[in-house]
Amino acid sequence: MLTLGLVLAVGIGLSLGLLGGGGSVLTVPVLVYVVGVAAKPAIAMSLPVVGVTSLIGATIHWRLGNVQLRTAALFGVLAMIGAYVGARLAGLLTGGVQLTLLSVAMLAATVPMLRGSRIDSRAANDTSVLSPMIVPAALAVGLLTGLVGIGGGFLAVPALVLLARVPMRQAVGTSLVVIAMNSASGFAGYVGTVSIDWGLLAAFTACAVSGALGGVLLSRYVPQAALKRAFAVFLIATSGFVLYKNRAVFSAPATRVARVSATAR
Repeated sequence: MLTLGLVLAVGIGLSLGLLGGGGSVLTVPVLVYVVGVAAKPAIAMSLPVVGVTSLIGATIHWRLGNVQLRTAALFGVLAMIGAYVGARLAGLLTGGVQLTLLSVAMLAATVPMLRGSRIDSRAANDTSVLSPMIVPAALAVGLLTGLVGIGGGFLAVPALVLLARVPMRQAVGTSLVVIAMNSASGFAGYVGTVSIDWGLLAAFTACAVSGALGGVLLSRYVPQAALKRAFAVFLIATSGFVLYKNRAVFSAPATRVARVSATAR
C-alpha cells in the first residue's frame, strides 16, 4: 500500500496547488488508512509534509507580492505557541480521539468550499484597525494544528481578512507562511514523544511537493468553484469514513458509565 500512499501524496499536493488549501486534511487519513501508520505518528508526520508544501507555495506567492511578512510574523508566532501547546496536549488524548477531532475539522473545512468566498472585501481593505481577536484566533489555529496535524488554512485565511484586515489575495499567501511556521512548531512538540519513519516522511513530502508544483501550474486552467465543491463532497465522505472507523470513541463514555453502575451494585 506504500505505492498507493505515495500516489495519493501527489494528489494531496495537487489539491493544495489547485485550491490553495484543504488538501492537507487528507494527509493523516492517507498515512493511517492507506500506508498503515499509527494515528499519533501519522499526525506528527503530517506536520512537516504540510509545512514544507506550504513554504514552497508561500515562496511563489511572495514573489508575486502576495505575502505580508509583518502580519505573518505576528500571526505566525502566536500560532506557533498554540501549535506547540497543542502537540503537547495531544499526549493526553488517544489516537482515536485525535482522529475524531480531525474528522470534525474536515467537515468544517468544507463549509467555505460549499458556500464560496463571501468575506467582505471592504473590511479586508481597511488596514486602520487590528482586531484584538487576532490573538485568540491565531492561538486557536495553532492549537488545532498541534492537536490534529492540519495546516488550518481554512481558519487562518478568514482570520487574516476579517481580523488583520489583509486583502484576500494576500491573505492566501500570508496564511501559507503562517501554516509553515506553526507546522514546524507543532512538529517540534511531537519530536521525542512518537516514533517517526524518516524515510517514509521524506518520500511522502517529496511527492506532495511535486504535486503542489503541478497544481500551481494547472490552477489557471481549472475552474476553481466547481473543483472546490467536488473536493468538499470528497472531504465529507472521507470525514464520515474516519468517524465510522473511530466510532468507539463515542461509545467509550457510555461503557465506562455502565461499568461504574455495575460496580456500584
